[in-house]
Amino acid sequence: MNKDLTVGNPQKVLWRFCLPLFGSVIFQQLYNLADSWVAGNFINQNALAAVGNSYEITLIFIAFAFGCNIGCSVITSRFFGAKNYGKMKTAISTSLITSGAICGVLMLLGLIFGGFLLNAIHTPANLMADSKLYLDIYIYGLPFVFFYNITTGIFSALGDSKTPFIFLIISSTSNILVDILFVKYTPMQVDGVAWATFLCQGLSCIASMIVLFIRLYKMHLKESFIVFSLEMLKSFLTIAVPSILQQSFISLGNIIIQGVINNFGSDVIAGYAAGVKLNNLVITSYTTLGNGISNFASQNLGAGKNERIKDGFKAGIKMVWLLTLPFFIIYMLLTKYMVAFFIDEPTVEAIAAGSIYLRILAPFYFVVSVKLISDGVLRGGGLMKQFMVGTFTDLILRVVLAILFAKTILGSTGIWCAWPIGWCIATVISVFFYKTSLGRNSKTP
Repeated sequence: MNKDLTVGNPQKVLWRFCLPLFGSVIFQQLYNLADSWVAGNFINQNALAAVGNSYEITLIFIAFAFGCNIGCSVITSRFFGAKNYGKMKTAISTSLITSGAICGVLMLLGLIFGGFLLNAIHTPANLMADSKLYLDIYIYGLPFVFFYNITTGIFSALGDSKTPFIFLIISSTSNILVDILFVKYTPMQVDGVAWATFLCQGLSCIASMIVLFIRLYKMHLKESFIVFSLEMLKSFLTIAVPSILQQSFISLGNIIIQGVINNFGSDVIAGYAAGVKLNNLVITSYTTLGNGISNFASQNLGAGKNERIKDGFKAGIKMVWLLTLPFFIIYMLLTKYMVAFFIDEPTVEAIAAGSIYLRILAPFYFVVSVKLISDGVLRGGGLMKQFMVGTFTDLILRVVLAILFAKTILGSTGIWCAWPIGWCIATVISVFFYKTSLGRNSKTP
């Protein structure tokens, strides 16, 4: 059901809107967590390492899908808030056509250069075949990843966070069952994990698009709308390209860091593969809530209700800190058990690597959560240059420090220390831009 985010108490409106978004994050992450858990427990530790190794490259593709999601969502919510449904439908159709073209190019490049990327990050020889197999199957399913992301972005722009949540509950739980079915009861191993994800994402994508098109059809217009608009394309790219660059460079940075980690052997790779999935669950939760703040800010900007956005920002901080507290406690106290959950007969070295990684990062979740909420307001207000500065500061610091610290006596532990430093400095920058940009121009909240 469509929801107008421009009326009502901002805090209550955001809580009702963002809670299903957070639930969606949990079930979205079950796709990746399920792959890692099944690979580690039903195949072997090397299979887990291979899935985790390929995962860093798949994040490049997800970066483009995420950027298209944000580009479509922000401009759609702006027109929805302004009650201009004709331009809203033009924004949606233009975004879908453009995203499809981008997806096609990425599939071609991925199938051609996938092996090169795996070699570039120093993938160990004993992991190469499984890593390449998993990556190729993932690329075949890229259209599902793209169009599912776009449809969820549109639902969010319309103030509906419940419909995507329902689809995710069904598809992610199905993915776990199909993962186990394919790996345990067929000759497939890593390829079974990949094909299970392909199948479940595909069904979820098709179902969500059908519901979306029915929803849009019911929003009758007195006049016809333009299917593709160069003006709308420009608006879409203005938001999407910086978001794609942000996520792509983050993914590139993660690939560089993965290459540094790969020099420490399969045990550290497996420990990091488990730890990074658990960390990404937290960061993705923050990012998704930040996206909710973006939709809230953009709808209110479209409606000319700029004063509501400060209240939305404060409510967003309360939400992420309440979310952070249980993650912090669990990751500090139960780390070894959570890392071991992903690995059948784990080595001491693998458990140690994943545990130290999470314990170093967990206290700083309270910091990075503030950055990602600030980023959400900046993005919703169209302040993409300021948004990019904070992101690139974090990325550059993490990559450079990870390379430098890995060469010290700290070894792999030194790599983990790069995260908190980058987060702290980037958070100061993002909050500064949020505070100083309010009311400066018509784009700002």
